[in-house]
Amino acid sequence: MENITQLLIDASGATSQIRSLSAEKKQQVLEQLALRLEENIAIIIIENKKDLDRMDDDDPKKDRLLLNEERILELAASVREVAVLEDPTNKVISEKTLANGLFIQKKSVALGVVGVIYEARPNVTVDVAALCIRSGNVCVLRGGSDADDTNKILVGIIQETLVQFGLNKNIVQLLPIDRKFVEELLTADKYVDILIPRGSQSLIDFVRKNAKVPVIETGAGVCHTYVESSANLEDAAKIIRNAKVTRPSVCNALDTVLIDQSIAEDFIPMMAKLLKEDQVEIFADDVSYQLLKKIDYPLINKAEEEDFGREFLSLKCSVKIVNGIDEALSHIKKYSSKHSEAIVCENAFKIERFLNEVDAAAVYANASTRFTDGGVFGLGAEIGISTQKLHARGPFALEKLVTEKWIVKGNGQVR
Repeated sequence: MENITQLLIDASGATSQIRSLSAEKKQQVLEQLALRLEENIAIIIIENKKDLDRMDDDDPKKDRLLLNEERILELAASVREVAVLEDPTNKVISEKTLANGLFIQKKSVALGVVGVIYEARPNVTVDVAALCIRSGNVCVLRGGSDADDTNKILVGIIQETLVQFGLNKNIVQLLPIDRKFVEELLTADKYVDILIPRGSQSLIDFVRKNAKVPVIETGAGVCHTYVESSANLEDAAKIIRNAKVTRPSVCNALDTVLIDQSIAEDFIPMMAKLLKEDQVEIFADDVSYQLLKKIDYPLINKAEEEDFGREFLSLKCSVKIVNGIDEALSHIKKYSSKHSEAIVCENAFKIERFLNEVDAAAVYANASTRFTDGGVFGLGAEIGISTQKLHARGPFALEKLVTEKWIVKGNGQVR
């Protein structure tokens, strides 16, 4: 294949059909897709194992790549959740009649062709397809080579479901993984309406730098938890452990702990006791390094500058001692990726200051950053967590896969 032009033309051509489907029909398609995922668990696991066998066991992406029975059932459940969400298209946003008799209406409509570039995350394949079908969009998926066999079986199941309902299989399309086609996708503004990169910061930066198609960024998360001097220290230790170890390879996992110097000597042993159970490796600034060394914490390194602002995606984190909330806010402003940031604190004034001043898609008081998720927020599946400010911010889900259209009706008016 010399180029993917025809594939993109086919995708663009499928927009009229998916856009014209009723909400009920789209719901039926998704319910059948969920059923087919459950019926094909065994073959999905077989194909997924081919990808897993090619990946190094120490690669932090391996956990994201894994699809076992439990995760496939969760995917099917997520598709069903999307199916019953309210259709976001064809909603009347506003309408009025002007003095000259013109009737003007603004309504929500599908975006068109949604291109998604992502890495070893086969769940994205199903989530994006379900969200796009429900919102009347076509999607073109460019997954990473690490997950190619898994993505192929998943898209095959999706396309078979579409065909079963007499629909164009190009409503959901998997593009070839050859890197030479990426540039063509990024510059295909004639056929693709929006691009969404989901993955590492380097992937997002590459797409943003080279795309002619409008881009919504999602994925990279450098998440901080600040333990303020008034914090309940037992709660703080539990929150940090949850944010770091429950699923360290995801974007809402904790990367950096900031600790008020007035409580550091009391808090670090409490935190270390919990992190030690999961063998979390800590990159510590000078003060926290000495405190951790004093209690013989087994996995410590002296932090370098690059260890702050680093998305670890593994059982590693950095720790820094700060002199009060001003220094904590300054550190977060410098190193945050504007994804999810948390404070553990019992001072109402400082909590409100943190929530108001931190510039991030999601800010937390006395809770784990691991809650930043479309499903948890009641939005169903998500395409990713948007860290920018235009069109969508935070969990980028069904409600944001639309744009607006103005409809004007007259009876001969001229200007």
